Amino acid sequence: MKKNMGSTDRIVRLIIAAVFAVLYFTGIVEGTLGIVLVVVAAVFALTSFISFCPLYTIFGINTCKIKK
Repeated sequence: MKKNMGSTDRIVRLIIAAVFAVLYFTGIVEGTLGIVLVVVAAVFALTSFISFCPLYTIFGINTCKIKK
């Protein structure tokens, strides 16, 4: 897998994942919506750690800076 996520994109995804997790684990969001948010948070965190997003590949997006 070739990296296709830049630093800013990774940080934003980690912040969103943390917010979703806090909303669920504090009981603010419950039920099916809470489970969906936890799954989305897990996907965001995973893609941030590996710097690769499969959807970016499909749509041809690359936020990673080009190395010379």
